[in-house]
Amino acid sequence: MLKRRTTLLAGAASALPLPALAQAWPSKPLRILIPFAPGGTSDILARLLQPRLQEALGQSVVVENRPGANGNIAVDMIAKSQPDGYNLVLTDLGSVTISPSVMKLPFDLAKDFAAVTVMVYSPHLLAVYPGSPVNSVAELIAYAKANPDKLNNATAGIASAPHLASALFAHELGLKWTNIPLKGGAEAIQQVIGGHADVIFNGMVATLPHVKSGKLRGLAVSSAKRDAIAPELPTISEAGGPKDFVTGSWQGILAAAGTPAAILERLHAEITKACALPEVADRLKQLGATLVLSKPEEADRWIAGAVTRRAKVVKDTGIKLE
Repeated sequence: MLKRRTTLLAGAASALPLPALAQAWPSKPLRILIPFAPGGTSDILARLLQPRLQEALGQSVVVENRPGANGNIAVDMIAKSQPDGYNLVLTDLGSVTISPSVMKLPFDLAKDFAAVTVMVYSPHLLAVYPGSPVNSVAELIAYAKANPDKLNNATAGIASAPHLASALFAHELGLKWTNIPLKGGAEAIQQVIGGHADVIFNGMVATLPHVKSGKLRGLAVSSAKRDAIAPELPTISEAGGPKDFVTGSWQGILAAAGTPAAILERLHAEITKACALPEVADRLKQLGATLVLSKPEEADRWIAGAVTRRAKVVKDTGIKLE
């Protein structure tokens, strides 16, 4: 479980009991960092939340994209920020929980963060370039086996959650293809749309609109069952992929360790209310995202468990920084 220090805000605020502190907060604008380029899943969700949180909190909420290092630049900025709830990061927790297994980090995921929530889950969507001769998962597998190292697989970055999903898929089926790491899911999508890469595993929120428009050819989803928003897409397992193949994008929000519990709970409550608004709930459903909205302490436990689960996959697939 992530360790959360119980210190209160510095200065005069430290004398306030938690209920009073929650009432005094926020007294200035908030910033939500996005560790990836605009147009990806994290960016879409943050900009969906932004105006609703501004109205609820009575303060400006600034969304700022800070891509780089598989999302770890922005995450590290939050680790080093003041634990006062004014600086947050909305990110793919799948990618964050992979990083400890593949690189030396400037932060400690178990000690330097306080989780606000695991906000939504969406499966990865497996898609190909529309001009590809591949029309199904079975055809993709057959083509990859007949043409080792010919296919290029675009991902949101080395050791990102989409990279791990594609590596696991290839590993379990004995496929060989070239990974093309990019600066986020949005750039990976554009590479496949433009025919510069052949295959993509990516979060459904960002990818499904391009499948619906015909810019990508969707093959399957990586959930345990078909998604109601795109029932025509089979699961990877039922379409001939590895058995019980379930991956996806768990998007969550983190603050710095030591952020008072009352502030974390207020943030969770306002995010939950925002997601209950019909226009937000309907948009998330259209994008294929399922609400999780775990409480802070539940999110802490999920993150700790995810680090262990992803360490096994990294070991099995041999993913390394290049």
